[in-house]
Parts: sequence; structure tokens; C-alpha cells
Amino acid sequence: MASELLIILIPIAIIVIVFLVYYFNRKQIILRKLSKFNFKPVLRFKTNELTKITGKVLHVHEPFVVPYSKRKCVAYYFKIEKKVSTGKHSHWRTLIEKEDIQDFYIEKRGEVVLVRPTNTPKNYYSYLVEDSSAGSGFLKDPTPEFKELLDGFNIPSENFLGFNKRLKYSERIIEVGEIITVGGIAKWKAVDATISGYNYSKIAALESSDSQKLIITDLIQARRTDL
Repeated sequence: MASELLIILIPIAIIVIVFLVYYFNRKQIILRKLSKFNFKPVLRFKTNELTKITGKVLHVHEPFVVPYSKRKCVAYYFKIEKKVSTGKHSHWRTLIEKEDIQDFYIEKRGEVVLVRPTNTPKNYYSYLVEDSSAGSGFLKDPTPEFKELLDGFNIPSENFLGFNKRLKYSERIIEVGEIITVGGIAKWKAVDATISGYNYSKIAALESSDSQKLIITDLIQARRTDL
């Protein structure tokens, strides 16, 4: 009887665990949060309404340039990790982890929306698809680009015996010109001197509040198809 019960319960437990892992992963959380927002053309933004838009990223300030791919972007996250062994077990230890974000525009059909994310305090949730990766290890030399990156952070690529260390790099960015989706609270803002090259007295914006953060993602699943 007990063995028959286990035969029934084990598959159920596996299904429940798989569902929970899927449901609570960051990607699905972001998509669920965005589902509360409505797509609106820029000229139909209503003040204080939860609104989302899919469009092309334009920079407001001088863009960042990420150290590995050398691409211009308005947001980045990158990490360098090292494989560490402890007896029978091993894990990846983070050596370098950096991220930053700046103001940017979303352009849609000739109209622009201003987005102003901040890190302190952090007023946004984001999910960015991995854009670039690199690695090294046994019988795998780092590429010249990866070696340059490691040298820039004073991370030796070899151990004291001259063998390659097991290292890996991942990079996620919002590139200038990339298509992304942003959700926030719709506002119409008076244009000030910080917004150069904009010729109107008001500009549409997506903002956060104490209870509602901006949602930013480059996931294809989040896009409106009528670009």
C-alpha cells in the first residue's frame, strides 16, 4: 500500500516542483507584472494610467559602452564567475558583478516616451535576455576579447601551474536601437533643458510610484506586434 502511494505521490511532487520553478522564475514574474498594463499609442496616454509600450530605444545622455562587446547601451548587467571546487562539490563564485541604467526614450511611430529609471532607490523591475557570453577552462583558452576583459579587472586567466582557470562571463544590455517593452504610470511632463533635441512643450513619460515600479524587458513575449 505504501509503495503504491509513493508511485502516485512522487510524479505529483515532481509536477508541482516543475510548475513552481516555472511560475516563480524571474522571466514569468516580469511577464505577469506587465499583464496588468495596457498598450496605448503615445498620443492616447492618460495621466496616472498603467500603460505599456513597445518601441525602439533612443539615448538621452551619452550611452554606456560595455567592456566586452563594446556596444552602446542605456542599461547593462554583466558578471564574471569562477568555478571553485570544494572536495566532491563545486560551484560558481562571482568575481565581478556590475549593472547600471540611465534615462532613455522609447520611440514609436515618430513619437517618443521618456523613461527615467533609478538605481538608488531602485524604481524598476527588469528582465534582460543574455546578449553575450564567454568562457575559458581546461583545453579552452580565453578569446583575445575575454582575455582583455579579464586583464582589465586584474583577473588572472591561468593558475599557478599555467593551466586555464574555469571562468565565464555573461552580459545583458539594452542596446541603443533595440526594441524593448516598458510599463509604467503614464504622465505628461513639461519639457526642461535636460531633454535636448525635443521641440515640444510636453513629453509623454512612463514613471514609477511608491507602490508601482517601472517594468523593463527585451523579452519578445512581452512585445506588441504592431510595431
